[in-house]
Amino acid sequence: MLKHLHFARHMGLRYLAFRAWHELRRRTRWLRRNFPTDPAPVAGLPTLRAWRNSPARFFFEHRESLAFPPLPEPELEEEYQKTRAGNFRFFHSTEIDLGQEYDWVTHPLTGYRYDTGKHWTEIADFSQEAGDIKYVWEKARFSWLLTVIRYDYHFREDSSAFVFAEIGDFIDRNPVNCGPNYRCSQEISIRLMNWIFALYFYRYSPELNEERFGRIMQAIYWQVHHVRHNIHFSRIAVRNNHALTECLMLYLAGLLFPDVADFRKWKGKGKQWFEQEVAYQIYEDGTFLQFSMNYHRVAVQLLTWALRLSELNGERLAPVVYKRARRSLGFLRACMEQHSGWLPNYGMNDGALFFPLNNAHFRDYRPQLQALEYALDNQVSEPAAREDTLWISGGQAAVEEKPETAIAVPRTEAFDAGGYYLLRDAEFLTFIRCGRHKDRPHQADNLHLDLWFRGTNLLRDAGSYRYNTEERWTRYFNGTEGHNAVRINGEGQMLKGPRFIWFYWTQAVEARWEETGKSYRFTGTIRAFRHLGRGITHTRIVEKAKNTPTWTVTDEIKGIAAPWIEQIWHPHPDHTAVLSIEARDAEGRPISREEREGWHSALYGRKEACPQWVFAVQGNKISTKIEVVV
Repeated sequence: MLKHLHFARHMGLRYLAFRAWHELRRRTRWLRRNFPTDPAPVAGLPTLRAWRNSPARFFFEHRESLAFPPLPEPELEEEYQKTRAGNFRFFHSTEIDLGQEYDWVTHPLTGYRYDTGKHWTEIADFSQEAGDIKYVWEKARFSWLLTVIRYDYHFREDSSAFVFAEIGDFIDRNPVNCGPNYRCSQEISIRLMNWIFALYFYRYSPELNEERFGRIMQAIYWQVHHVRHNIHFSRIAVRNNHALTECLMLYLAGLLFPDVADFRKWKGKGKQWFEQEVAYQIYEDGTFLQFSMNYHRVAVQLLTWALRLSELNGERLAPVVYKRARRSLGFLRACMEQHSGWLPNYGMNDGALFFPLNNAHFRDYRPQLQALEYALDNQVSEPAAREDTLWISGGQAAVEEKPETAIAVPRTEAFDAGGYYLLRDAEFLTFIRCGRHKDRPHQADNLHLDLWFRGTNLLRDAGSYRYNTEERWTRYFNGTEGHNAVRINGEGQMLKGPRFIWFYWTQAVEARWEETGKSYRFTGTIRAFRHLGRGITHTRIVEKAKNTPTWTVTDEIKGIAAPWIEQIWHPHPDHTAVLSIEARDAEGRPISREEREGWHSALYGRKEACPQWVFAVQGNKISTKIEVVV
C-alpha cells in the first residue's frame, strides 16, 4: 500500500483521475463514440489544384525547388534498393525482410496478425502473445519514405508511383480507427508528417492526380481527427514526447492545410498546447523530463519542424520555445563526444529517429543538432551544412556560416534541473547522472557514471533492449544492474512495478563540482533503496586527477547497517586492456573483482553479452581507482 501512495503522490491527482476516467470510458465503449469507423467522406477538403496553389509554405516547394548539389552515395542506393524489395531496417538496427506484400499488421518476429476489424480501443499495446507492438508500428511510421525521397533527389530518379502506391495500400488495409496502427496517436502523427514531406516533394508528379490526392486528404483528415480527440491522453496520462508530437501535428495541420475548417479550428489549440508542453517538458537548463538522450533528440526534431515551419509561414511561437530549444542544443552538445557525434547511451532508447535525412550512424547527433541550430539562427556554426540542414532550409543553409569555435578544455558543467554533471579534461568525457525526479524516471540509474576517450565509450550504459520482453531483461536493462552504479543486498535503487512504473523514486540530495589544485571532484548524494528501509542514502564522490587519466570513485551507503554492496561496471569489451579498476573496502583492504556475464544493447531490439565487473563487500563503503592506459 505504501508504495502505491508514494507513486500516487508523485503522479498527482490529475493523472490518477484522468486514468480512471479514461479506463471507465474505454470499458463502457463510450470512448468509441469519438472515433468512428467507416466514416462518410468529409466535405470541404482541398482539391489537388487548390492545394498546389495554397499559400502555405513547407521546407521546400517541390523537388525542383531544392538547391543543394546531389551526392549519389552507394550507401543510400543500397538502402533504397532494400526498401523497394521490402527489406526494412527496424529501429535503425536490425534488417527484417517483410517482402513486397506486407499487410501492415503482422508482427514480423512472432507472426501474430492483429485484427483490423477491431476498434483501436480493443487493441492491446502490451501482449506476450503478440510481442512488441513497435515492430508493427515501425513500417507504418513511413519514416522510410525519406530514404526513397533522398534517393530520388540524389540519383535524379522518380519513385513517386511506388510512394503513392504504398500510401494507398496502407489506407486500403487499415480502416479508420481500427487495428494496431490507430492504437497510438503519436504513431499517427509521425506517419502524417512523413506523408506531408512526400506530398511536397512529389507535389507536381503525374502520379499525384485528383482522385489519389482526395483519398490521401480524407485519410489525413480522419487521422488528425483521431489525434485531436485523443490528445488529452498524451497531455495528462503520458506527457512526454508523445504529447509534443501530437500537439505539433494539430498545429501543422492547420498551418499547412489552412482551407480545412476543422484544422483551422484545432490549429490554435495545437500551437498553445505545444508551447505549454515545451515549457513543461524541457527544463530551464535545457534537459528533458524523460531523462533520455534519444528521446531528447526526438524533441529536437519536433522543435526543428515547429520553429522552421512557423517562421516560413509568418508566425512566431511563444518565447519560451526558442529559449528551451536553444538550451537543449547547448545541453546535448555539451554531452556529445566530439570525435563521433555520439552521446552516452543514457536513458530509454527505442531507436526513434522520425525523420532520417542523412547517412550518418543512428547514434550521431550532429545532423539533427545542426538542423535545430539553423531553425533558430538561420546559420550554422560548423564549417559545412549537413544534409538535414539542407533539407529543412530548402538548400539555402550554406549562405551565412559562422566560424567554427574550439571547445575550451578542461571544464566542468552542471545541469542541475535535469541532474547531469560533466567534465571535459583533455580528450576524456566524464558523464555523471545525479537527479531529482519531479517527473517519473524510467530507469533506476541515479549516480551512473559514463567514461569516454577519443570516441570510445570505455565505461558505458547497458542500453534499453526492448520495451515488451521477458521480465528478466526489463529488470536488467532498466534496473540498477544495467548501469555503472551500486546495488545493496541484491536490490536496485527503486522497486520495479508493472510496465514503465517504478516505486520509491530516487531523489538527489546534493550534487556539486569542486576544483582543487590537483583534481576535479564531483560529490553527489541520493535518497534511494526506500523499499529496504527509510533514510537510506548513497553518496558517490568522483575525483578526476588533472592531466592524468585517473579517477577515484568512492561509494558510501548510510542509513542501513553493514549492507552487502555491489559496485557494478560495464567496460567496453574491446577496450578492457586499457582499463585498470581496483577497489578497497572502508579499512583499505583490497576487494577482488568478480567477472559476470553482462549485457549491452547499443540499438533497440538487439543485445549482446559483454563483461560486467563487480566489486562486492559487506560494509558501507567502497573506494575504487580507475586508470586508463593511453
